[in-house]
Amino acid sequence: MTIAASPDSMPALVLNADYRPLSYYPLSLWSWQDAIKAVFLDRVNIVAEYDQQVSSPSFAMRLPSVISLKTYVKPSRYPAFTRFNVFLRDRFQCQYCGTREDLTFDHVIPRRLGGVTSWENVVAACSPCNLKKGGVMPARAKMWPQQKPYRPTVHDLHNNGRLFPPNYLHESWMDYLYWDVELEP
Repeated sequence: MTIAASPDSMPALVLNADYRPLSYYPLSLWSWQDAIKAVFLDRVNIVAEYDQQVSSPSFAMRLPSVISLKTYVKPSRYPAFTRFNVFLRDRFQCQYCGTREDLTFDHVIPRRLGGVTSWENVVAACSPCNLKKGGVMPARAKMWPQQKPYRPTVHDLHNNGRLFPPNYLHESWMDYLYWDVELEP
């Protein structure tokens, strides 16, 4: 197959069968190759297309820019407990000083004092604050997180993800992103 422009710059936005993105952060994108394969396997509907096309000697097709799954995928209610998801829950900010630089995570109740590695005890923290707090309780360090750590829902993370849009958003995607955000009068 040949293509006129760089195909890597033309991913397809993947929507669930209800026309909502599978995820906002990271935004649910497939490469043009995966999108075309899914079209041929009859797993998706093409919702919008780029002007560019791929072709072979016997076939030509415009690249899909937005596709929707034919079968609804029920999203899980709670996201996996990962470092990235902790940062996303905490909006990529140190929960002690607010900086976005040099992030790590901190056990609010230190492990040496019985604290566990869980949603309810871990917060994003910059390295300087993490070192300053050390292995002591917040009251002793006089350092309290800006928000109490909690187990977020997928919806919570999607809402936070909207605050960090990707560098590339194709115009054909805009009708399907952020459509459930309340409009200003």
